[in-house]
Amino acid sequence: MPSKKPVFILITGITIGLPAQAQQQIQEIQVIGREVNMVGLALSASEGRVSYNELLQRPLMRAGDVLESVPGLVATQHSGNGKANQFFLRGFNLDHGTDFATTLDGMPVNMRSHGHGQGYTDLNFLIPELIGEIVYRKGSYYADVGDFSGAGAARMTSRDEFEDHSMSLGGGEYGFGRLLLNGSLNSLNGGLTYGLEHQSYEGAWDRVDEDVDKTNLWLKQVWEGAADRVAVSFMLYENDWNSADQIPARAVTSGQISKFGSIDPTLGGNSSRYSLALNWERDLSFAELTSNAYVIDYDMELFSNLSYFTSPGGDQFQQVDERQLFGGDVALAIPGQWGEVEVTNTLGAELRVDDVAEVGLRASAQRRIRDDIRLDSVDQRSVGLYWQSEQRWSESLRTVLGLRYDHFDFEVEALAALDSSSLAANSGKIDDGIVTASFSLMYAINDNNELYASIGEGFHSNDARGTTLRLDPIEGTPVAPADPLVSTLGSEIGWRVFFSNQVNATLALWQLDIDSELLFVGDTGSTEDTGLSSERHGVELTTYYQLNDAIGLDFEYSWTDAAFETAVDGNDSIPGALEHVISAGINLQPNDQFFAHLRLRHFDDFPLDGGMRADGSTLLNLRVGYEFNDSLSLSMDMLNLTDSDDHDIEYFYESQLAGEPAPVEDRHFHIFEPRSLRLYVAYRF
Repeated sequence: MPSKKPVFILITGITIGLPAQAQQQIQEIQVIGREVNMVGLALSASEGRVSYNELLQRPLMRAGDVLESVPGLVATQHSGNGKANQFFLRGFNLDHGTDFATTLDGMPVNMRSHGHGQGYTDLNFLIPELIGEIVYRKGSYYADVGDFSGAGAARMTSRDEFEDHSMSLGGGEYGFGRLLLNGSLNSLNGGLTYGLEHQSYEGAWDRVDEDVDKTNLWLKQVWEGAADRVAVSFMLYENDWNSADQIPARAVTSGQISKFGSIDPTLGGNSSRYSLALNWERDLSFAELTSNAYVIDYDMELFSNLSYFTSPGGDQFQQVDERQLFGGDVALAIPGQWGEVEVTNTLGAELRVDDVAEVGLRASAQRRIRDDIRLDSVDQRSVGLYWQSEQRWSESLRTVLGLRYDHFDFEVEALAALDSSSLAANSGKIDDGIVTASFSLMYAINDNNELYASIGEGFHSNDARGTTLRLDPIEGTPVAPADPLVSTLGSEIGWRVFFSNQVNATLALWQLDIDSELLFVGDTGSTEDTGLSSERHGVELTTYYQLNDAIGLDFEYSWTDAAFETAVDGNDSIPGALEHVISAGINLQPNDQFFAHLRLRHFDDFPLDGGMRADGSTLLNLRVGYEFNDSLSLSMDMLNLTDSDDHDIEYFYESQLAGEPAPVEDRHFHIFEPRSLRLYVAYRF
């Protein structure tokens, strides 16, 4: 494999290189681990918070890897550094986010009726150093979480302020370079927090120069008064990249390509996201008011090729998505009494409108468009109303009741297709509603131990194009439309223990059932029948232990059994359902100057289509750093420390190489990127 030269950025004569990940982290010794005592606050053992300092301890290959701070969640990548990660959690191959709801400052990240897949969660617009906190809640027991809530949710909030300004520069192997400027200043009788990031990367692939060109800009103006907090945020994201996608195992075995090779070197894409958000919190005399409003402009163009040459002109295709999102939410938390029982009733409402000017699929070759397979415009609207009531029956016993109603309107106008007769047939309007309910019981044994029992319903919406589909856009044959809304039913029992910032642990036993469903598949422009209902259950253990002031340990383990209720061809395994997932870390900070963070992620072998199984993988990353004085610090990330050639992702399906007379069933994989060193320096002023 040819080596590519490292890139270092020189500005005003200074040769330095580091994200701000170490800057606040090494100003003073921080208590490591999940620091917040959630006994008496959480609704389940599967709820938790990840602090700013904990996020800084994680060496990241990509911005989307921040979600691996959610215990049991795995974020992989089978394409370039501009495409959304592929996520796995609780026996779900979440694809790019179908059953995991993600928000930032009240803005939804999951994209409905997206060109590449339902719930598409592209986190490349994140600047990790500007994330203040991640609150995660696994399961479907939370009335304030609506669409995409089957497996859980993560709510991210950005930082309100920094103590210092910082310039951070970085460089490393395979053409990696990064510039980050961030800080806070007084502005308009309030405070303005800013972040500017630019990143470039060539990648380690034989035939593909990723040529990543990513720019992020965040601006957040905050005003705080005696009873109010108002924040206005503007975010800009632009990215262009090339991709080295998954490759067939037989091409590597035969010597046609190396494990870092590509069958189609012309893949890649571009994407942009611009957003404006308003957050308003007010302490009323009788209640706490929280509200958010947002406007998002988004577009994406993606070229992929999964099966290579099964068609005469090749199998490359283009997916496009151009849309605007409008919406917001409001919640009113009203404390009161039911006799002697303290009660807090929360009333909430949500509105979301996806105005999709163009979404679709085209046949292409070397990024030149050959045919329109399916193009549509989509207008998708939803309104959600919920009531959540918490009762404190005693100092030890709490219960929470939740009730939610969501109504969706889908409108699809077909713009083009290979078979023009299918245009009118696949256009249409449909609406649907769903009622979900939840109940949780929490019993605090003492200030440090709490038991939980929860049951609740969640759901995800399906792609609007699937709900009105009547004719297959390629074959022209009749097909059944997808159900607009698909419900899940989850339950769990759990335990949480917290001892004085030294020990924080949770144990959860959970179950999740999902109905039989039809899903719209963006890669083909049609629906795919999953055919059967399924059941998932498992065990999750998290432990965080602060050994002393210098050493912190954490260990997270997740076991899942996922199966179709009825076997297909003698096999009831669900493809892509990870069974054993382990995440562990050692965090060392013996003094104010030096720190080191070692992280392990492992998942065991897992089922593929056709009764096959994929090998597991183990990834080890290291971050070390040193603060020279109050202004200058140096750190280093060593990604894939052991230079493992395990697979980041693996599939089993048919493809056809040039010269092969017919498609062949084979494993297709995307290997870990090789060990790479990235050096960073931060200057604070």
